[in-house]
Amino acid sequence: MGVDDFLKYLRYELNYSAHTVLSYSNDLRQFSDYLTGGKCEFDPCSVTVADVRSWVFQLSKSGFAVRSIRRKVQALKSYYHLLMKRGIVDESPVSDVPMARIPQSLPSFVREEGMDTVLDADFDHNDFESVRDRLIVAMFYETGIRRSELISLKKTDVNTVSGELKVHGKRNKDRVVPFGEELRQLLLLYMKLREEQPGAELRELFITKRGNALYPSIVYRIVTEALSAVTSSKRSPHTLRHSFASVLLNNGAELNSVKEMLGHESLATTQVYTHITYSELKQNYKQAHPRALKKGG
Repeated sequence: MGVDDFLKYLRYELNYSAHTVLSYSNDLRQFSDYLTGGKCEFDPCSVTVADVRSWVFQLSKSGFAVRSIRRKVQALKSYYHLLMKRGIVDESPVSDVPMARIPQSLPSFVREEGMDTVLDADFDHNDFESVRDRLIVAMFYETGIRRSELISLKKTDVNTVSGELKVHGKRNKDRVVPFGEELRQLLLLYMKLREEQPGAELRELFITKRGNALYPSIVYRIVTEALSAVTSSKRSPHTLRHSFASVLLNNGAELNSVKEMLGHESLATTQVYTHITYSELKQNYKQAHPRALKKGG
């Protein structure tokens, strides 16, 4: 089984996204080029642990970040996992390769009062782009969806009667996310203005002023500009996704419910947000408790 067969397996049998498959492809091609000098595709049956260790050392020496190296090794590990499963190789040369740990960092998020400032600010209710931009920011914060999920939303995915979004997530898995009255009113206003725009017939919910489907860089710009008034740290759609999770947990939501709304496969992925809420709690304690404010004698 060659690399191309493996990539087809990821795309069409495991339903990996095209972006993920491209990343795997680049990583495996890079390993192949390292072994063969780019002259041919490497023979997976002839690869040794020493080959993989040497590659990892070379990546590190070339300045690749630990996170990037781990991803590249994971691509190779996944390839060999399938080769073993198909009986093509007896063991993986990747399994015993030690990897440096990635330093744990908490996801960036905007505090609740900061988001109130953003979403309570005045905007032109008669201007299509102003309404659309406010809706995009509100939808990220109030539903926790990913940027790719927002862009792929269809008009038929929105139910303003029941207050629910049908979200098409990673690996072609759909989930239903509820939303509240404020977002419902914004959606109704946007849909009304959208009917008067070029491209009103498009299936996609979000469109540009010229009548085209939205694309990632526009969404990123909209969010960055909206958050610039309340934070100087990272400002991205994913920051709003983190903010959504942290505000739910801070206000008593169950971890498993947050997991379902975010579309996480594992509860362990969602648990990182409990560290955010604990960090927030600890900071509030230090600022508010009189004994915490006393200096040691």
